[in-house]
Amino acid sequence: MNLSKKIFITVIFLILTGQQNIFAQDEFEKPIYVLVHGAWHGGWSWKMVSQDLRENDFDVYTPSLSGLGEHKNIATENITLETHISDIVNLIEMEDLYNVILVGHSYSGTVIAGVADRIPNRLSKLIFLDAMLVHDGESPLSLQPKEAKRAQEKLVRKKQNIPPFPVALFGVTDSLQTKWVNERLTPQPFNTFAQKLSLENKYGNGLPLVYIACTNPWLPILEKMSKEAKNNPSWSYFELNTGHDAMLLVPDELSNLLIKLSK
Repeated sequence: MNLSKKIFITVIFLILTGQQNIFAQDEFEKPIYVLVHGAWHGGWSWKMVSQDLRENDFDVYTPSLSGLGEHKNIATENITLETHISDIVNLIEMEDLYNVILVGHSYSGTVIAGVADRIPNRLSKLIFLDAMLVHDGESPLSLQPKEAKRAQEKLVRKKQNIPPFPVALFGVTDSLQTKWVNERLTPQPFNTFAQKLSLENKYGNGLPLVYIACTNPWLPILEKMSKEAKNNPSWSYFELNTGHDAMLLVPDELSNLLIKLSK
């Protein structure tokens, strides 16, 4: 029997017996980044950060959540918070990723908490970038300030998707960048804000937790949540002197911090 035939038979045997997944990423390879955007945004918002990370030899995934970004054409009432959690779980499982540093910006702090509850074995660290800390039984909507909550609840009752906040609230003030961002923001499927997060395990599910606060300007709802992380010894805490959309405003600084946190 020639060598190539022996190799072929060996590979088939391993697949059939389940002894080895020859397509799986080695669990001990360099960490892989999965960057999850916030409300109204899409994978496009990580363009500069993902480029920096790839130039430093990291593999990076920047999915757009259902109903957002290039998926804006399917923004229906059937898209819920659970849909977005499944988006990321399915990506990680289908790509067979391990040792994932999972980064969630803003609203997607809720998403990555749900992902960690389901597939902690695939993840190495959770990084909350100026993100919401939504716990079991809470929803992104339930934690909004009274005025914003009241306005969003009206839209939810009417089954209307939630329009983006003005980009200035995200710290984006440059005229060219404002135009670029406004052209890409899309309404948020209302049930992603309204549905309560359901966790079966302790928050974070035993994974290392990191919070990066964006402090200039500091959004009031996130200032409160960042202090929750800062005052909890289970968390590592960092600050960036920039607005909420750090990946657009200080991509190099953010990339350098993410690389530092990979070690």
